[in-house]
Amino acid sequence: MASFLPYGDSLHEECGVVGLRSSDNDVARLAFFGLFALQHRGQESAGIASADGSEIHIVSNMGLVNQVFREEDLEQLVGNIAIGHTRYSTTGSSTEKNAQPCLVHSPDISLAVGHNGNITNAQALRTELIEQGIVFRSTNDTEVIAHLLACSPASSIEERCQYAMKRLQGAYSLVILTKDKLVAMRDPMGVRPFSLGKLPADKPGWVVASETCALDHIGAVYERDIDPGEIVVFEHESVHSIRSPQKPVKTALCSFEHIYFSRPDSILENSSVYMLRRQMGARLFREHPVSADVVIGIPDSATPAAEGFAQESGIPYSQGLTKNRYVGRTFIQPDQGLRDLGVRMKFNPLTDVLKGKKIVVVDDSIVRGTTTPHVINLLRKAGAKEVHLRVCAPPIRFPCHFGVDMATRKELIANQRTVSEVQALVGADSLGYLSVEGLHSVLGAGVDTHCDACFTGDYPIPVQLEMDKLAFEPTPSRNITEDGQDWRNQTQRR
Repeated sequence: MASFLPYGDSLHEECGVVGLRSSDNDVARLAFFGLFALQHRGQESAGIASADGSEIHIVSNMGLVNQVFREEDLEQLVGNIAIGHTRYSTTGSSTEKNAQPCLVHSPDISLAVGHNGNITNAQALRTELIEQGIVFRSTNDTEVIAHLLACSPASSIEERCQYAMKRLQGAYSLVILTKDKLVAMRDPMGVRPFSLGKLPADKPGWVVASETCALDHIGAVYERDIDPGEIVVFEHESVHSIRSPQKPVKTALCSFEHIYFSRPDSILENSSVYMLRRQMGARLFREHPVSADVVIGIPDSATPAAEGFAQESGIPYSQGLTKNRYVGRTFIQPDQGLRDLGVRMKFNPLTDVLKGKKIVVVDDSIVRGTTTPHVINLLRKAGAKEVHLRVCAPPIRFPCHFGVDMATRKELIANQRTVSEVQALVGADSLGYLSVEGLHSVLGAGVDTHCDACFTGDYPIPVQLEMDKLAFEPTPSRNITEDGQDWRNQTQRR
């Protein structure tokens, strides 16, 4: 049975990673709270691995961070190094065997890897490793990375990472754990964000995380972003950096990190995500002005943009929809007579705000367009006189191959449709998207600094036309081991 996702037209998050090294802190506990701050980036599974100089320990399972870990789990995760991961699947199914960090062993090294991104040449690398005799226990591309590191002809972890960087294509922000070292590694295009922080002087240590909000939650001070193509190695109390000698033709930070994925209290490229979203809303009004009585936003990600739209337009801003923040996935299908159930489970309209009014509703994006008509219908049933939809992202016409489970090209509502056709399909009185030029203006960005491929089709590196995230799932023609009992440490809870 296919899952039913409330407000299922949303973009799906990718993953979140965190890594720590400190001799004076309970690093597994800090990793737990860091993952808590990154929960918005993935809700399917979570895991933490730690190292004490002689052994790697790991706990991972399906579910939210607070569902996976108990006090006794954290007590087992001993050591002065830890990495953590919270997952939304972009390669491999949502099953326990694909939970991260991924632990692998070779005759020369044991290591664990947590990964945010998507490896576009994973299929070729996996085939090569299988031909070398590697048996895969999972169906995600993280295990491909882990085995590539473990089977490298190099000896040190630094040299293994340099070897892997030459072989890997696509997007990756990696936390890598050996028995005595922590490594952070970012792809040469810098597609996914990656931040470096420092713990307080009274209990010193280092932290890396997908977003700066994770640093804030554990009391670390943001130092800088890990650069595209950079490998940062934490050993004992020292930190050293290795940068790729070959500069990429372009960097390609995902534009949707600014629009949707990152928490509004995070800092990206030395700018507040919250303030950038307000500026997107202001620019959206300048590009698509409208006369209305009230501006509302789809909570929560579109709220800052709605505030910016309202301030720029002079139209009052109000909360028009309340959000049930405790709604997650459900496999219970709605009755045919309850087609709006998915929207009503997550949102409820404030009739007093909407009744008899001309409404501007600001959203962060329209992906498949399957849910947007139900949201607009919900507003009309609450008495809205007119509903004008404004979207603080350009039309999404192409799929993402770099770590966002968006949709296939044929599923995207804006693919081969005009704005007027999309407007008619969703049932809005008018529709306006932020332009690519407008987005670049707000971000201070350009085609050589950010990835806009989902809007333009201009991918930063060549990719397959369609890539199946379940490509590694076992079929009768694939001889892939299903039993994952021996690929994780015995501390893992089943």
